[in-house]
Amino acid sequence: MARTTSKKDSIYFQLLRLLVISAFAAVLVFFVLNRAGDRLIENFYYNSDYEERKNESYIRKLQQYIDQNELSSRDADALKSWVQKQQIVSIRVNKDGMQVFDSVYPDQELWEEDIEANDYGWEVYYTVSFADGEARVSITGMYAYQFYNYAMLAELALSFVLFLLLVLFGIRSKMAYILKLSDEVEILEGGSLDYKITVKGKDELAALAEGLESMRLSFQELIRQEARMVQENQKIVTEMSHDLRTPVTSIMLYTEILKKGSYKGEGQWKEYVEKIDRKARRMKQLTDHLFEYSLTAGEEEVQLEEPETCETLFYDLFSETCSYLKQQGFEVSFQVEWPQSRLRISTDYVMRIMDNLTSNIMKYADTSMPVAVSAVEEGNMVGFLFENKVKKPEEETESNGIGIQSVKNMMTKMKGKCMTEQKGERFRVLLLFPGQTV
Repeated sequence: MARTTSKKDSIYFQLLRLLVISAFAAVLVFFVLNRAGDRLIENFYYNSDYEERKNESYIRKLQQYIDQNELSSRDADALKSWVQKQQIVSIRVNKDGMQVFDSVYPDQELWEEDIEANDYGWEVYYTVSFADGEARVSITGMYAYQFYNYAMLAELALSFVLFLLLVLFGIRSKMAYILKLSDEVEILEGGSLDYKITVKGKDELAALAEGLESMRLSFQELIRQEARMVQENQKIVTEMSHDLRTPVTSIMLYTEILKKGSYKGEGQWKEYVEKIDRKARRMKQLTDHLFEYSLTAGEEEVQLEEPETCETLFYDLFSETCSYLKQQGFEVSFQVEWPQSRLRISTDYVMRIMDNLTSNIMKYADTSMPVAVSAVEEGNMVGFLFENKVKKPEEETESNGIGIQSVKNMMTKMKGKCMTEQKGERFRVLLLFPGQTV
């Protein structure tokens, strides 16, 4: 039976854990890359003349723009347009000690407010020629932000790729297992029941694999049972053929003697007739056993009755059986403490089983020792043990085992077990039924 998967081991929670771990790893890598990127940018940008060269480049572009359009220092709209096109710079224009343009406040008419120009230590001023004369221009470029933005995009992209790779790797392992199970199922479908199903993990897939493995083992056992049954049937047919041939041969011989009159007197005639009668009765007994065996072996299902206690089901039957055996000269030791369990049985099958066991005892048991009957409990199964002494070799009767095999077949159809064992002179038959707690 396949195990039940707990919630923490389910595929859903595995996927959730995979997403959380992958996200955590991606965030961690992002922060590491971000720190490394900041240091690289600092080493490249702040420790080099990159900013100076970019400022000079934009000042040259500004000068060309002014020359082409013959702009004065107070052409705020034109200067504003140029700054907007550059996107990453801002400028301040100082002329004659006054601030005449600030791209941060492009719509303010600075000259009307008579704002005095201020020189800041962190600003670098360049001399630019306007139509109304030279002016000092400070330029501020947000060049570093470009690097930071590009670095941020690269860090996010790498972190996302890592997240996807981790998720895909985790899913790939599950997909590989699913494909493996699919291949193994195809192998089973091809008839190779010796191929073991791979069970890995504790999730639903593992439970499915365990179910498939259990099914494979069940099929194997079923095939073995069928093989054993075929072998047993072949053995029984062979033995029955031999057992039937012997009395038939004897009957034919004695009949031929009687037909020819090759007997000495009426006494010998009666003797031959009695032998023919015994052999005929033996043949009838064998054919009856064979018929019963064919019935139990051929029936697919048996209808089990409603559960009853052991005492209710077996008390009368055991009493009758013990009384009959005592009448036949057997001593019976009946020591049964009725199990507190309820059984589902087929009364017809149980009666036929008891008839077979009684017949078996009468044929093969030694009357010098008691026949012992006792109750047995093994796990969730309850039943009864029959034990007797076997006759000495000179007293043995021919046996083909068909009666015991019929008992085993009937017990199997009632989901029970029949086990036999012979140790020395002791022969034991154990009947076990699946029990239900009262």
